[in-house]
Amino acid sequence: MPDAVAGLPLRARLSGLPDNVRGAVWILASCLFVSAMAALVKLLGTRLDSLQLSFFRALFGFLAILPFVALGRFEAVRTERLGLHVSRGLLGGTGMVCAFYAITHLPLAEAAAIGFTKPLFMVVLAALMLHEVVRARRWSATGVGFLGVLIMLRPGEGVLEPAALVALAGALVAATVTLLIKRLSATEAPLTILFYLGVVTSLATLPLALAVWRQPSLIEIAGMAVAAACASLAQLCMIKGFRIGEASALAPFDYARLPFAAGFGFLLFGEIPEASALFGAGLIVASTLYIARREAVLGRRVAHPRASVD
Repeated sequence: MPDAVAGLPLRARLSGLPDNVRGAVWILASCLFVSAMAALVKLLGTRLDSLQLSFFRALFGFLAILPFVALGRFEAVRTERLGLHVSRGLLGGTGMVCAFYAITHLPLAEAAAIGFTKPLFMVVLAALMLHEVVRARRWSATGVGFLGVLIMLRPGEGVLEPAALVALAGALVAATVTLLIKRLSATEAPLTILFYLGVVTSLATLPLALAVWRQPSLIEIAGMAVAAACASLAQLCMIKGFRIGEASALAPFDYARLPFAAGFGFLLFGEIPEASALFGAGLIVASTLYIARREAVLGRRVAHPRASVD
């Protein structure tokens, strides 16, 4: 029997696995593509400014969806929420600029770990902007997560890293963008959201890129195109994974980005995370995992009021 299974094509073998296992494979693939994109950005950032790299990322991402917009006879261009699209695009561009700056100035593992604070900011924003009720357990987990951030920033040592603060700001912007996407997705098609994101971010980052412009080589342009492709593949894998499996079961696998980023950082740049960075990252991951679990439990309670859950 094992020989028969081994002789099957990979797709057939995967289709026989439980949904959550197949979903986890897609999530792990997404994490690998995200980490590869970050590694390429860091490599390119040794000569090109992160602002220029952000422009190329936005431009290539926009060019990639244009054929799909054209196939739909440009129906995706129609919208009655242009202002919200512009706001989402400007914030999305800001978040990308912050993320690329952090990637090019921090060890990859540290940049990835600080990026995981987005769920922590979403708890705060949900309470302040959406007036959601956030109880003591989630506030406590959020506090633990931000304690992890303080440990990574090491403010008491007088060596506060500006890039880490930029990464933190990027996570805050990303959390805000997530709330805007929730509002947009109620009436707008995914392709419409992606189209206006590409238009706004490309136009917004162009003058910033021109201010620091260095003529890229053909290899560098190809590298940025590959990085943009990795980012798009990561999104597709993430969507595929969560369509197949349960969100609560798959959420922990998203943290595979941390060891993948550390691996790329070590192999390509000789980066070895400090003990304080690892401890702080552990607190961030643990707190966001707890918040994700609480969200899943509360969701089940709403769906099944009589069900018994922990």
